[in-house]
Amino acid sequence: MVGMPVVDVPETPVAAGAPRVPVPPARPFLHILGAHLRETFFPDDPFRAVAREDGHGRRAVAALRYLFPCLQWLPCYTLGALRSDLIAGVTVASLAVPQGISYAKLADLPPIMGLYSSFVPALVYAVMGSSRDLAVGTTAVGSLLFPALLGKEAPPAENPELYMHLAFTATFFAGVFQAGLGILRLGFVVDFLSQAAIVGFMGGAATVVCLQQLKGLLGLQHFTRATDVVAVMRAVFSQTHHWRWESLVLGCCCLIFLLMTRFFSKRRPRLFWVSAAAPLASLVVGSIFVYLVHGQNHGIEVIGNLKKGINPSSAKSLILSPPHMMVALKTGIITGLIGLAEGIAVGRSFAMSKNYHVDNNKEMVAFGLANIVGSCTSCYLTTGPFSRSAVNVNAGCKTAMSNAVMAVAVAVTLLFLTPLFHYTPLVVLSAIIISAMLGVFDFPAAVRLWKVDKLDFCACLGAYLGVVLDNIGIGLSIAVGISVVRILLFVARPRTTALGKMPNSTMYRRMDQYAMAESVPGVLVLQVDAPIFFANASYLRERISRWINEEEERIKATGEQSLQCVVLEMGAVAGIDTSGTKLIEDLSKSLHMKNIQIALANPGSEVMKKLDMSKVLMRIDDEWIFQKVGDACDYALLNSIVELHHVVILNFRTLSKWYCDLPLESCGHGDHNLC
Repeated sequence: MVGMPVVDVPETPVAAGAPRVPVPPARPFLHILGAHLRETFFPDDPFRAVAREDGHGRRAVAALRYLFPCLQWLPCYTLGALRSDLIAGVTVASLAVPQGISYAKLADLPPIMGLYSSFVPALVYAVMGSSRDLAVGTTAVGSLLFPALLGKEAPPAENPELYMHLAFTATFFAGVFQAGLGILRLGFVVDFLSQAAIVGFMGGAATVVCLQQLKGLLGLQHFTRATDVVAVMRAVFSQTHHWRWESLVLGCCCLIFLLMTRFFSKRRPRLFWVSAAAPLASLVVGSIFVYLVHGQNHGIEVIGNLKKGINPSSAKSLILSPPHMMVALKTGIITGLIGLAEGIAVGRSFAMSKNYHVDNNKEMVAFGLANIVGSCTSCYLTTGPFSRSAVNVNAGCKTAMSNAVMAVAVAVTLLFLTPLFHYTPLVVLSAIIISAMLGVFDFPAAVRLWKVDKLDFCACLGAYLGVVLDNIGIGLSIAVGISVVRILLFVARPRTTALGKMPNSTMYRRMDQYAMAESVPGVLVLQVDAPIFFANASYLRERISRWINEEEERIKATGEQSLQCVVLEMGAVAGIDTSGTKLIEDLSKSLHMKNIQIALANPGSEVMKKLDMSKVLMRIDDEWIFQKVGDACDYALLNSIVELHHVVILNFRTLSKWYCDLPLESCGHGDHNLC
């Protein structure tokens, strides 16, 4: 219209100065698959030391050093290190002899097998193990699992030979399972047992072991094979007329002595050898006492004759055919997993304190080979028990040579000293086991779980009660089940949080953590804290929709500016699958129907690649993909201002056109242009 002022309507702005998020270049599928497999199975890049060597000979030597960790320290082994390892090995042997005999009795196996199991497996680990501090031997929990899992198939009292053969076979399968995990680079499997579940399970197992020792302390001839506290207490108090005060007094005296030496050594760490030698001293003194007073005639049971000589072969005793093989296989897998969890945890803790690395996969291979060779040489399950390893460290060990020294000391015992253990009282062995088990209870860890994470504490308590109130198998199932459920919850129910802008800053932080963080008018910023894939896509769809509905209700109640944009902060979204891309697409469609824009902030390369290939980026539009949350919010605010400008100008033009079409006489001034 003539004389009508011209008003320019600005276009939608482009975020000036805000760099775009690039889509990574396409790579061949086999290259991507290979990279993922390397990251999964070879995160430590084990072949780096081999690849950087020049020449085939040097690479072969580097490969041998990797396969046999002893070759890493043997070439530079010194007399000073040998002296330290000799002292540590002999000190550990003084603990290994009484503990080995005690744990073999706990496993309902011949006592001599406890000494066998401290000889051959220790030599294998000295060659194959990567830990400098671990001392190999049998454990109380592993020893308790054998009768609990094999006892129904072959009761030790009724068929001791079949039971012993099943124990060898279970040890063989445990070794195969452990070595297989290590060779296939599946060391991360052990991490699926949470620390909380392990603390609870080990505490429950220690409780059960201590309760089982009431048979030896009270001198009872017959005892229940059940492990739950109710059955044990019923067996104890239903035989009060069979209690032997002589056995109880001797056992209590030994137990008090062992606990006092442990307390003394903790107060004075330099005198660690006092508590380390206390079990052997108890065994020697107890044997002399029983011999002098003829204790076996007064209700104090003794070990009896122990066979002289080193380990006989047991390869022909392995049962590798039905019907008994399956129970041995099941026992081997369960005990192998528990042994790995304990041994690797102990080795890792000492390695961290000394600032060196322990390779989980090498440890699995070392434990597996030790148990495979051990099963063929009359040994049962071995791992790295904490008590022996702690003595080894306190004694000043420098390398795995201390295990070889311990093995030699045990071999000397087997060859020449076993007749001296004839009069060893069983009650002393019970006292040694109880003393060792009291150190397994990790009360500080349980208290820490209660203070830090109540759910972790509940997992710990559930595993403990499962072992104590039912049996070892139920407790182990609860421990594994709780660990798996927690993993599934973290995966299937990822956290989503609202972000707000920090005052006088460009940073955006969680509003539930930072009280000063302020929401951006018309913009909802949500952070997704996990990869998006089929297991959590439905949950995230519902949770994000709920966030949007709650924000719209809040805006309606407060009368603020309507919701214009939803920004998803995807810095923690490490990956996405087709279900995840469908979620983003569906969310974009539903928001578009409400005239709400979706924006993505800080998506990773994997996410950008999948969104681009699924054409979701085309739907969202590249201009709504940002590197930072601040850029997305600024652009959304600027875009809403421009849209508001559009509406105002268009309304002004409509009003002007309507007014200018009026008759001239209806205008008070008689001049449209003036109006």
